[in-house]
Amino acid sequence: MNIREEAPLPAVITGLERLTNDVVLQKILKGNVGLLCHSASIDRNYTMSIFPLQKILGARLKKLFGPQHGFVTDVQDNMVESPDYVHPFFKLPIHSLYSQTRIPTDEMLAGLDTMVVDLQDVGTRVYTYIHTLTLLMEKCREKSIKVVILDRPNPIGGSMVEGNVLQKGFESFVGRQPIPQRHGMTIGEVARMAQRFFGSDCDLEVITMLGWKRSMFFHETGLPYVLPSPNLSSPESTYVYPGTVLFEGTNISEGRGTTRALEIIGHPKIEPFAFCQKLQKKMQEWNLEGVKVRPLVFRPTFHKYHNISCGGLQIHPTEPLRFYSWRFGQMLVRTFFEELGPDFEWSTKAYEYEYDRLAIDLINGSDKIKRWCETDGQLSTLLKLEAEGMDEYLGRRESILLY
Repeated sequence: MNIREEAPLPAVITGLERLTNDVVLQKILKGNVGLLCHSASIDRNYTMSIFPLQKILGARLKKLFGPQHGFVTDVQDNMVESPDYVHPFFKLPIHSLYSQTRIPTDEMLAGLDTMVVDLQDVGTRVYTYIHTLTLLMEKCREKSIKVVILDRPNPIGGSMVEGNVLQKGFESFVGRQPIPQRHGMTIGEVARMAQRFFGSDCDLEVITMLGWKRSMFFHETGLPYVLPSPNLSSPESTYVYPGTVLFEGTNISEGRGTTRALEIIGHPKIEPFAFCQKLQKKMQEWNLEGVKVRPLVFRPTFHKYHNISCGGLQIHPTEPLRFYSWRFGQMLVRTFFEELGPDFEWSTKAYEYEYDRLAIDLINGSDKIKRWCETDGQLSTLLKLEAEGMDEYLGRRESILLY
């Protein structure tokens, strides 16, 4: 039996790997250092960034920090906090930036001269790591602490921008700046935009990647994938996430409690085969390409509809560069709204510590899209909402791009 050899993928060198192998870059890390990282902060050998940082810095590495989902990425859901503690293996204090505070305190930063940030973002405004970053930058500016970002790929590429720009008045921990849902930047570029335009003007250094191209999706980087949060189980789940995160603001299951959360969507009152036929027709009307929908029945082991069979679909992005995931997600929400009628509900539970605004409006960064879903539902109207503020955003983005 002959096995065809595949051409090797181009090797992207992350900011972490550049720092690890370049003694000149290592001189950037002045004085006592803190490290904000998580389980996906790895090199190509799956080694967590704390190990090379300890080797470089020795006793100068003083403190560790963790974002939402925790330093070890073990916490499942929103508004489930991680405590501060001393790590039993590393013997270093770990400060949670998703606990009683999301802003580092003076005590947390005491004694530090440099903060290193090594986080795997997923390229979506709602994903909180970029907001943890900008809050950290603002506090480090106050304390005259240098921020060094070890840049990593945007797993959903850096060339496609889609989704509406955050509307003033809808700021929250899932949207702090006027950027679109799918922002098309690396985490280092997000930091540069925040520094230049949004008041996070700390002493900032970004150690860039080598070999990364804006058109690359994660599977093209040659890098290993580790879950950046517990429910993004695969690169494909990050590809669909800008659209499927919308269902956190509804009573539709986004597949939490399955092995492919945020790729699997459904509700107990949906008949999946008929529903997917309707979806396929609407996908043709909206010219949505690069994706297939597969009818299925699933039974979540926790979260919405625990141990109850739900009908729905699994989303398979077949050609990511042609797949407008935010647009697809809005179409999908509208279709569930039409199909379920009074059984469709917007979630009224608190969302990311906001108690007086609907989750869907915080996720969308606007209340206009919810009203669009309930009334108009036309693609042309959605595209007009998407265009509001986009030119200004794209101009700002163009001025800070690193790649």
